[in-house]
Amino acid sequence: MDFNVFFLSGIKFHFLVILNLLVLGSCPSLAIHTNITRKDILNTMLDGYEAWIAPSYDSVTLGYTGKPIVDIVQLYVLSIDSIRDTNMDYTMSFYFRQRWIDSRLTYNESYGVDVIELDTKIMERIWVPDIYFVNEKQATMHKVTVPNKMMYLYPNGLVLYSTRITGVFSCMMNLKKYPLDRQICSLRLESYAHSAKNIVVRWKTPAVEFSPTLLLPQFEIENNHAAICDTLYMGINYSCVLLDIHLKRNHGYYITQIYVPSALVVVLSWVNFWLTVDAVPARISLGLLTVLTMTTQSTSFFSNLQKVSYIKALDVWLAVCMLFVFSALLEFAYVNVTYRVTNRRKSIQDLPMFLHRNGDCQPESVFSVIRNRDTKQHQTQSMTDRHKRTGLFGSLYSKDREKARNIDRIARIAFPVAFMVFNIAYWCVYMLWEPTEEPG
Repeated sequence: MDFNVFFLSGIKFHFLVILNLLVLGSCPSLAIHTNITRKDILNTMLDGYEAWIAPSYDSVTLGYTGKPIVDIVQLYVLSIDSIRDTNMDYTMSFYFRQRWIDSRLTYNESYGVDVIELDTKIMERIWVPDIYFVNEKQATMHKVTVPNKMMYLYPNGLVLYSTRITGVFSCMMNLKKYPLDRQICSLRLESYAHSAKNIVVRWKTPAVEFSPTLLLPQFEIENNHAAICDTLYMGINYSCVLLDIHLKRNHGYYITQIYVPSALVVVLSWVNFWLTVDAVPARISLGLLTVLTMTTQSTSFFSNLQKVSYIKALDVWLAVCMLFVFSALLEFAYVNVTYRVTNRRKSIQDLPMFLHRNGDCQPESVFSVIRNRDTKQHQTQSMTDRHKRTGLFGSLYSKDREKARNIDRIARIAFPVAFMVFNIAYWCVYMLWEPTEEPG
């Protein structure tokens, strides 16, 4: 009888133990706390873990679903240091964030560990997607004072990985409106070795975040656009994502350093029209000075630009300014020639009177008269009144001299009006027009 009671009591005890285990298994929050550390969890997870095998690589053998690993990426931009028109590239420093699910790294949440933060030394033992930047020229991962990267592991196998990168990336620019242009600089990410069957890259929402302290000296960030750009290489589909950063160039520097100085040089060339026809050295010096100044200015700014086959907005401006100052120099040359012809006619007119008064017909005397008349231009006005009464030569002299003066009077009005019309057309066209062709 005692044996039966003992047997029934044993069955009842085991039944209660099994029931308790079932209840605790269905309600992990009621589980008895165990002294399991993060080190124990890592040792358990990494036992037999192979970092060189992707989680979805051998799905049949390992019992996985066979679906590709979805790598969710995001950028946090710290700075965009320089955007160089000469090399058509830009330098950017950012945090590159990735997250994906690795089923081999799951652990029981009942252990009381909500996240495991890994040290940089153990990160090498965890598989990481082989994402690379397609348009990268040169890049570095910061290592001061230790490698700037982190990795968090969550109970459901979620891996959060972030690293700090500074790189130079190519940016094919369209400079047809330079320096009144807008540019789109892109960043393209792909998996290098894994096809879309194993790794799919997608953007997190939002795809990019900018640091509040971010400031660009020559550009303003207008907008950004994230897109998917899956491509085929040798008939194999690779997952790809693309980020377009829309930039607007600031005009202040170019207006103060190019447009205003060149416009002032053009206005300076108009001073020639207000100088007398007799001021030959002053007008020549001023004309040559303005031409050389425009040439020097054009050379200094074009040396910092990429050599392209199409015409830029700055090319048009500087070319027209050069045309204006060169035309002012040609105008003086024409006025000077007209004035010299007038003086020669006056000298020829005075020749018979001189020979009659001196009775000397030697060639030396004739040439002496012409030279004297050319060098004594300050007596022109007094001689004009006398020549007006001598008939045909006096009439031609007065007409040609007045013609030279009229050319200057016309230029005083025509040049400023033409330059103003050009400015209106230039700024209207390049402020409203947007090029649609691909950059050359």
